[in-house]
Amino acid sequence: MTNVELMKNIEFSKALVLQDLVNYEEKQVISRTIAQLPFVNITLFSLDKGEGISTHTTSGDALVQILDGEAEITIGGKTLVVKAGEAVVMPSDIPHGLEARERFKMLLTVIKKTT
Repeated sequence: MTNVELMKNIEFSKALVLQDLVNYEEKQVISRTIAQLPFVNITLFSLDKGEGISTHTTSGDALVQILDGEAEITIGGKTLVVKAGEAVVMPSDIPHGLEARERFKMLLTVIKKTT
């Protein structure tokens, strides 16, 4: 039986500093997919100041963990300021979006419904 890697674009069996795995680029949103499966997506992002991800919905709950900087996250019309070391859950099927108040990096984990 072949060992199937469920994660990609990341070193295995090594201590990693997640925020170092994605760089900032001027006026850019950069992403690095770590896992993309039917039930879960894990992605690292960096966003330059003023950049954002427009309002949308997802079919799963999304956990945003801010690794560096500060983001303004809007969930169902309510706006939160989330800083390095903090996290927020964006519930499935509720419109959400975010903007970089200052440049920031985040780890996004989306757990999808299986049925």
